[in-house]
Formats: sequence, structure tokens, C-alpha cells
Amino acid sequence: MGAAVARIATIGVYGFTAGFFLDKLADGGVELLLDLRQRRGVRGPEYCWANSARLQHALAAAGVGYRHVKELAPTTELRRLQYREDDRQGVGKRNRIALAPAYVERYTHEILDPFDLGALVAELPSSSVTALFCVERDPEACHRSLVAQRLRVEHGLPVTDILPG
Repeated sequence: MGAAVARIATIGVYGFTAGFFLDKLADGGVELLLDLRQRRGVRGPEYCWANSARLQHALAAAGVGYRHVKELAPTTELRRLQYREDDRQGVGKRNRIALAPAYVERYTHEILDPFDLGALVAELPSSSVTALFCVERDPEACHRSLVAQRLRVEHGLPVTDILPG
């Protein structure tokens, strides 16, 4: 029998209620959530459960660890670049389905490449799933997919996406 390997999931905010979000984490075997947001809040009453303090409290009550990995969050400048592309395409960030190529290139070069993913992987629990968390519903519309892809390709970690639908 081989050594246990860390497993990765990705999950967003949009499309979930607090209870459904926690249920999906439990169903997915998630015991650690890595918050990849720069600003850890979500506008509007529908998603206030995902604001940092409330989220951390709910996760703790559910037995899920929490860690903010701000170094993997996109900068304000990068987020604005994506918003400009969203505007150009006439989509809102809540229904974006893909990242702008310029955003992907710059996020990869400025954020992901310099980050020591090996050190992060070494700290992940091998007996459970670690979730990469941000706001977008679809992983392809979010930088968490870029982190997940790198973890899969360079570190051989299996990745699943937890979706609300």
C-alpha cells in the first residue's frame, strides 16, 4: 500500500448557501479550507456567510480547518484587469465562465511562479481533502483553477471540483 497523498478540491461561494456549502465540504471529505481571496468578503446578504469571520466560525463548528493564503490571491491590479475583460465581454463576475488570457499569464508569472507550492504541499494533510476556496462558482472562471492545475501537474495531487449544481 502506497503512502497517502494529499487530495485537492476547489470550491466557490456563488450558488451555495452556508448549510449546503458545509454539507458539500463534508461530503467531499474536506478537513482544511485554504482561502485564496485577497479581500475575504462577499457583497450582498445572500453570501454574507462567506465573509471571513462568519466563515471561519462555521468551519470551526463543522471541524474544518481554515487558512488564509493571501500570497496566492490576485492583486487588486490583476482583479481589475479581469473586470475590464468581463466588461468588454458583457459578463458579470458571478456568471463569468473563463479567465482572460492576459490575467492567466500575469497571475501565473506574478503570483503562482514565485510561490513555493512545494512548501504548501508539505503542510497539507495526507489523510483528507484540502479545498482551494474563492468566490466564483466555476473553477475555470477563477484563479483557484490555476493553482489546482499546478498542484495536479507538478505535484501529482488529484483534484476534484465541488460545484453547487
